[in-house]
Amino acid sequence: MNLKYKISENEHFDNIKEVLKTKFEISDRLLTKLKKNNLIFLNNSIANIKSPVNSNDIVEILLNYNEDNTNIVPTKMSLKILFEDDYLLIINKPAGYPIHPSMLHFEDSISNGVKYYFNSINLHKKIRPVNRLDKDTSGVVIFAKNEYIQECLVKQMKNGQFLKEYIAICEGTLPNNCGTINAPISRKEGSIIERCVNNSGDVAITHYSVIKACDKFSVVNLILETGRTHQIRVHTAYIGNPIIGDTLYGNSSDLINRQALHSYKTSFIHPISKKKMVIVAPLYDDMKKLIDSF
Repeated sequence: MNLKYKISENEHFDNIKEVLKTKFEISDRLLTKLKKNNLIFLNNSIANIKSPVNSNDIVEILLNYNEDNTNIVPTKMSLKILFEDDYLLIINKPAGYPIHPSMLHFEDSISNGVKYYFNSINLHKKIRPVNRLDKDTSGVVIFAKNEYIQECLVKQMKNGQFLKEYIAICEGTLPNNCGTINAPISRKEGSIIERCVNNSGDVAITHYSVIKACDKFSVVNLILETGRTHQIRVHTAYIGNPIIGDTLYGNSSDLINRQALHSYKTSFIHPISKKKMVIVAPLYDDMKKLIDSF
């Protein structure tokens, strides 16, 4: 893919760099990479970022260059693709699969499956997950097909344009049908994995509303205002309603063999079309059947 901008009659820019910074918000890191590889053009000719520009000039950058992604082993998987274009691949991740490869999951992470898929469509790009889910959490995961798209979506996360909505099945009845959990989160002392509510931790805010409730369980919609590690799992446990099946912050369950947490909906602004995207990931059968049984 390429990014192209034609300078109008009433615009004034000192040079190409100013155009790229103003119109595309290109990071210094990416700009350096583009410059080094001669991927910046002015009126179809390779140009320096300090080159002056005039009205009706066309500034263009090429982003379809190949990248080394041999650090990830390709593994054939049945990816449940929710949306795809030249810039994004969005899937409905099943539970039981981590996003990234590790020593214990060197060949069976979602990134391994995406690498195989990229190979099949002849896309030689690094694997860039924009958002992350725990291994046993299912739902929306977005992969950027190049560095620029990843940067754009990370910026949206920071400025509040990137919204994440979850569905969870919690133990017991929540104190109110809707509310906000505002409790700072930090790493638990002595653990590299577990988090806890701690007054000296990072700000963490979760909004919730109860969808369905019975004596023993509540089906809850949760919207993250912040994105701390394990935030929903920590917050629901903190108010006394841990997610069922969550063995780290709650209890194991005979009803489901993982934490009953699903990233249901994600919305953001498409970095290229500028249209609002709303991506919905259907519940997997283990959670759907459980909710239907209440």
